[in-house]
Amino acid sequence: MTAPEPLQRPPAEVRYADELAALRASDTDPRPPGWRLSLRAARRFVVGDEETGVSRKFVGDTALVERALVALATNRGLMLVGEPGTAKSLLSELIAAAVSGDSTLVVQGGAATTEDHIKYSWNYALLVSEGPSERALVPAPVLKGMAEGRLVRFEEITRCPLEVQDSLLSLLSERVVAVPELDGPAGMVFARQGFNVIATANTRDRGVNEMSAALKRRFTFETVFPIPDLDTELALVEAEATALLRRSGVPVAPDRDVLTVLVTTFRELRSGGDGAPGDRLSSVMSTAEAVSVAHAVGVRGWFLRGGPGDAADLVTCLAGTAAKDSPEDLARLRRYLEQRVAVRGGPHWKALHAARHLLAG
Repeated sequence: MTAPEPLQRPPAEVRYADELAALRASDTDPRPPGWRLSLRAARRFVVGDEETGVSRKFVGDTALVERALVALATNRGLMLVGEPGTAKSLLSELIAAAVSGDSTLVVQGGAATTEDHIKYSWNYALLVSEGPSERALVPAPVLKGMAEGRLVRFEEITRCPLEVQDSLLSLLSERVVAVPELDGPAGMVFARQGFNVIATANTRDRGVNEMSAALKRRFTFETVFPIPDLDTELALVEAEATALLRRSGVPVAPDRDVLTVLVTTFRELRSGGDGAPGDRLSSVMSTAEAVSVAHAVGVRGWFLRGGPGDAADLVTCLAGTAAKDSPEDLARLRRYLEQRVAVRGGPHWKALHAARHLLAG
């Protein structure tokens, strides 16, 4: 019998199962009702603890993590907002794994999301043959989270229609879901201790479907900001890109100098370089995008030439990230390579400038 293929991206509770088990075994602090870890142990799991050998998983403000955990220990939901690629989803996943031991109860928001994706739907074959019954009921993530006392993650909530968003109002205030098709106790599902909702929203998408004031009142809002300094962002991109390359079958680590060029370029294109608004790209130049580009550069270099990615690979991969659908962005990227990169010292910056002709369009 052959071994199962490894997962592309296991959930946090699987990736860090040993750390979670060790934290639970040594956790003697008081825990909120329904939580698998105390607040202090959950904080250590997310931000790391060198003394106990727990790795740092979220590179951000520790105070933000503490406030988020405190909010979830109350009867208010937690709303994480910020620019795309600032690790809001990662933070929600880590917190759910620490608090509930399960981060897989997820509602992915979008234009096609309906109330069925949040509460419940039916197995129509059983519904037709047996009528409404608990066996025919198909619980959605929120109903499962309420029944089992676990955290539910609601990604990109502002991309859902307003009527779908507002279906959370009674869930977050009354903490109960009515199933009118079922009689007796089965017709009311009450939330167990430990249930709550972590939602995320991009500030760039805030105007897509603005949340109602009533729904906002049921959440505590926390803003996740981009990584402030170059060294921290570089270390994160290097660690994440190395892990992704290893899972992609690339045995060589990314070139540190190429990564420095990549992260510096992203930071300058994100802010507009010297501050001129016209030079800022409309595309999202986030840390997550930088990791994706570093991954693509390494894959391109190894599988096409048998070595680590170089400046030519970087320019080619940058074109698809920095200028997804805007000719103006492509022109800004060319101008950046022709003007700012040309005056920098170092062989990798010079190679990046020399490879600018690879930009298509």
